[in-house]
Amino acid sequence: MNAMFEPASRPTAVLQPSGWPTPRGYANGMAASGRLVVTGGVVGWDERERFPEGFVAQVHQALRNIRAILTEAGAEPHHLVRLTWYVTDMDAYLDARRDLGGVYRDVFGQHFPAMALVQVVRLVEPPALVEIEATAVISE
Repeated sequence: MNAMFEPASRPTAVLQPSGWPTPRGYANGMAASGRLVVTGGVVGWDERERFPEGFVAQVHQALRNIRAILTEAGAEPHHLVRLTWYVTDMDAYLDARRDLGGVYRDVFGQHFPAMALVQVVRLVEPPALVEIEATAVISE
């Protein structure tokens, strides 16, 4: 099923090729038109650069940090078109999927943009377990 994309009525549209299985928790692709908002790599620390303990807690804080950046730009979670996650431990991500779904929905609701997940050796901040880049498009 091809997405019907009308920028005046919807800021983003999910791209789901006909016959493909429906992904859970992400989209295969997104289409959008408008003002581009991008973040750098956002880690899960607070405003004092303190990291919470644990993978899920760091993801929750990183998502809240992204939401704050979106708000600064006048954007909301439904404007997100892409998230790229960098994790230091893929097994930690896989083992926490249920809890991650809960913290994701707590911050971004039921909007699931295109996403990629990459395991890395380490991140710039040694205590960081996850870093997420976000791209949003605000329709004008």
